[in-house]
Amino acid sequence: MALSKKPVNGMKDILPEEMKIRDYVQQVIRETYRSFGFTPVETPCMEQIANLGGRQGGENEKLIFKVMKRGEKLKVAEAQTEEELVDYGMRYDLTVPLVRFYANNANQLPAPFKALQMGSVWRAERPQKGRYRQFMQCDIDIIGEPSSLAEIELILATTTTIGRLGFRGFEIRINERRILRAMAAYSGFEEAAYDAVFIILDKMDKIGLSGVAEELLKEGYAGEAVERYLDLFRGVQSSEDGLMYLAKTLGDYLEPDVQESLREIIQSVEAAKTADFRLVFDPTLVRGMSYYTGTIFEIAMPELGVACGGGGRYDKMVGRFTGKDVPACGFSIGFERIILLLLENGFQIPAQPPKLAYLVEKGCSPERLTEIITEAQRERAAGKQVLVVRMNKNKKFQKEKLTAEGYREIQEFFA
Repeated sequence: MALSKKPVNGMKDILPEEMKIRDYVQQVIRETYRSFGFTPVETPCMEQIANLGGRQGGENEKLIFKVMKRGEKLKVAEAQTEEELVDYGMRYDLTVPLVRFYANNANQLPAPFKALQMGSVWRAERPQKGRYRQFMQCDIDIIGEPSSLAEIELILATTTTIGRLGFRGFEIRINERRILRAMAAYSGFEEAAYDAVFIILDKMDKIGLSGVAEELLKEGYAGEAVERYLDLFRGVQSSEDGLMYLAKTLGDYLEPDVQESLREIIQSVEAAKTADFRLVFDPTLVRGMSYYTGTIFEIAMPELGVACGGGGRYDKMVGRFTGKDVPACGFSIGFERIILLLLENGFQIPAQPPKLAYLVEKGCSPERLTEIITEAQRERAAGKQVLVVRMNKNKKFQKEKLTAEGYREIQEFFA
């Protein structure tokens, strides 16, 4: 039986043309984030399974690719529980690994620490357009900064990057987990029900206000609580200043610094932004990760009907590793979705250095080959991209292929 030539379901081969765009986008991301003072780091693709659990990753914990124990540690016949079979898991995002990295290396890192991390993550979900089981994430995080300066820097760095990739008119939706909790408490929901209520609220953009009401009632929540909850969203929609409306309505249910912090973020970003986007307060924004404790945000492209990244503050996660909480906040670009949008829109990489191709006839002496390679190195030092390849028998077809790949100058070198 022949081996399968197809990649594993939910994963894909990446052809050269797409790879060029991916490389270019990664280059833009790295250069922009470094200009904001973020430092590249790298973490392993696997983590201890206990680190990936604990309900901090929300629904993603159900999608972990789990790694079985190896060698003598693996005793399948004797295993009664999953813990006896599994010890590691493939990372489902870059935040949990970064926090473990920080907890392990904090004494060697600056404070605050501004991290840039790019790498593949894995989720065992149903593959669909723009959603894979292995995909690239690009994260920036600031650990050790308690003030809204962290959110301001993260939003400005990310929007500057998105703008440099040619996107215009997008939105940054922003909310606060403490606002979500205050709205639920004000409405009369029990604290134990908050997460379930937020999961339903997160569907607002798909099912609308009436759909949220229907689902909440279906789950058995009191009609009075549901109606009071929905009235808050109606009030925001009809108010000129939704944030002010909620602050006045919620009263003591909402800490006074929440509105002040969001105001500072919104005003500072609006004053300093260089990209073309809107910053929009949206009390329906939830974000699925349970580890968020404060500000949350998301990149939305209304015309395309998609979100292309998000993040927020997670001040309690470092403490799970060290016993001492450290303020932390991060923003992740939806790299695969950005690439998909660029490909669908016929994106062309801006002018690159000239591309030369040297076709070397088979049978060249070592001395002659050295001369050719030396010449190629001189051209490369001058900023040109030079491909040195052996000359094919069908030289005409080879030249046509190279021309299609962007090589405008093709030189032939004979023995």
